[in-house]
Amino acid sequence: MKVFSEELVREACRVNSVANLAGATIGEVLLVAQYLEQKTGIPYIRMDQGSPGLPMNQYGIEAEIEALKSGIGSQYPAAAGVPELKKAASRFVKAFIDVDITPRSCVPTTGSVAASFGSFIACTQRIPGKDKVLFIDPGFPIQKSQLRVLGIQWKEFDIYPYRGAEKLRAKLEEELAAGDIDAIVYSNPNNPAWICLEEEELKVVGQLATKYDVVVMEDLAYFCMDYRRDLSHPFEAPFLPTVARYTDNYILMLSASKIFSYAGQRIALCCISDRLYEKQYPALASRYKDAGVFGVSLTASILYMITSGCTATTQYAYAKMLDLSCDGVINFVEDTREYETRTRRMKEIFTRHGFSVVYDRDVTDKVGDGFFFTLGYEGMSGEELLVELMYYGVSSICLSTTGSLKAGVRACVSRMREELYPVLEERMSEFEKDHRK
Repeated sequence: MKVFSEELVREACRVNSVANLAGATIGEVLLVAQYLEQKTGIPYIRMDQGSPGLPMNQYGIEAEIEALKSGIGSQYPAAAGVPELKKAASRFVKAFIDVDITPRSCVPTTGSVAASFGSFIACTQRIPGKDKVLFIDPGFPIQKSQLRVLGIQWKEFDIYPYRGAEKLRAKLEEELAAGDIDAIVYSNPNNPAWICLEEEELKVVGQLATKYDVVVMEDLAYFCMDYRRDLSHPFEAPFLPTVARYTDNYILMLSASKIFSYAGQRIALCCISDRLYEKQYPALASRYKDAGVFGVSLTASILYMITSGCTATTQYAYAKMLDLSCDGVINFVEDTREYETRTRRMKEIFTRHGFSVVYDRDVTDKVGDGFFFTLGYEGMSGEELLVELMYYGVSSICLSTTGSLKAGVRACVSRMREELYPVLEERMSEFEKDHRK
């Protein structure tokens, strides 16, 4: 039996100007779910928005308060970031990735969204004729929305049939051969599928980035949250897998939103390889009337025009959390492991009632449990499944909106609460009864 009638869901869509629920954005699904909750008082199982569901890191809060009390809020922060954060970022990258990036090349941004927005501009303007972006999908839909705003064209492919070094190499060669691609984008672990590119695949990406002079934008929003290996020990192996070991053409985007639950403060880092940061491009010099140094143009001529720098107090908070992580005082991997538990429990309920995990494997291992997972149901497209789940009080987003060619939806576990597990069990039991063949 459905929790919400089709008529009530249509009303929610109409009131919130959602023309097509089947292809709705994250924000549109969120509005519909919120409307239904508020109108009926019946809780939704909220699997739509990837907002953190754990408390903010207390060390960050205390450091930000102290910074504000010191009076720094009366002064504009430098566009390149406060020295304390830049030094902490360099140290953090060394501690958990074992890659050397100087403090100068670590630039704070108001969230990874600003980092990718600015990087898209710099990358596609650095070399005339190389003006397209290649997405290794599925991926974060907002990044394509950014390209729509900027008027930048892109190409994309779903990685599902191209896992493994040789298949991926052949596909990337095919996409890069025309010479018009300037940046490759992916997240690792992946939003929405939680798949992880493995070392041999990252090696291929890096080698081809060098061969074709392409910048790899590696989105590390879920830094070290592949819980299948213990990545929590600073300056000790195993280290986070990254393309940075295999090319100098990279930008790493590190966000405080998930690992420190600091999403509301909008702070991240754009960590650029030193060689790329220092490289000069005549096209950038001509456009921005500066020296054409990639990192300087990105920081002073692009990012500053978008946000005028990051809030100073938040930078000090991020610096403190990074430094304490390097010192072993903060274990952000263990602090966020609750997401692994939630995913495992939710997957068990869904699969027991006839659902399947769509992206279920990496190359050599089953996909891990973390912040996201994917669900499919036999005989249903992703669009149909999204709408049907809404009737049963479960909100999600369709995989087709992420560049996936697979039928299914993305599930985010961040808003799951202990008292909702029996509710999910009951609703999926009813879903199974109503859809049993």
